[in-house]
Amino acid sequence: MFHDKKIVVVMPAYNAAQTIEQTYSEIPLDLVDEVVVTDDASSDETVEVARRLGLRTLVHETNRGYGGNQKTCYTEALRLGADVVVMLHPDYQYTPKLLAPMIGMITDGPFDVVIGSRVLGGSARSGGMPLYKYVANRFLTATQNLLAGAKLSEYHTGYRAFSREVLESLALLENSDDFVFDNQMMAQILHGGFRIGEVSCPAAYFEDASSINFRRSVRYGLGVLVVSLQLFLQRKGLASFRIFDPEGRRLEIARHAAGVRAAHAG
Repeated sequence: MFHDKKIVVVMPAYNAAQTIEQTYSEIPLDLVDEVVVTDDASSDETVEVARRLGLRTLVHETNRGYGGNQKTCYTEALRLGADVVVMLHPDYQYTPKLLAPMIGMITDGPFDVVIGSRVLGGSARSGGMPLYKYVANRFLTATQNLLAGAKLSEYHTGYRAFSREVLESLALLENSDDFVFDNQMMAQILHGGFRIGEVSCPAAYFEDASSINFRRSVRYGLGVLVVSLQLFLQRKGLASFRIFDPEGRRLEIARHAAGVRAAHAG
């Protein structure tokens, strides 16, 4: 417990056998009650390493995609009774040493969501972010801020912390199972009026860090623009989209969806 709040860290994993142990070793376990790994049908030894570390591990029998993996992450965290959930990629691209301030900004207020921004401290390029990704990040972020009426430093980080209220309020099951899930979720958070805080987060780019290729990056960028336009139209009352529907499908914490098995109960 941290300030009487249950803290759960979730790690959506895909072929992370080479980095998951290093990531886990830097998690401040005195602040965290549970670490959950959800493996998206990896072809390497991710599950075996997670089991050896004694981590609660769920395994997709077939690959569901990055968004589909997060749906399992958050479902399990809520089932475990989490008050605060932090998504930390197991590829060691983001430092676990920022968990304490991110958690504190939610448990002690004033935020409902906290993101680790690679741009806020100006370290994205020095950390190895490819130039084309940096330029795309800045263009997309500027466009998103304009359409959303927000002032975030970036929308594309994979390091995020959420209150339980946020995860229970959003129609996350309406979102894509692909990479654009992250931006749909941010659009839902903005539409819901939740308070978003940011911390400067150095990020490392190296061979074992997960990444998507140029073609998928282009598809992701186009998806981001579509989501941003949807948010703009929804807020102006010019259209209505399922991801913003107050009656949209939410996470079901009573049971796991078919095709998920427990590799280790923790």
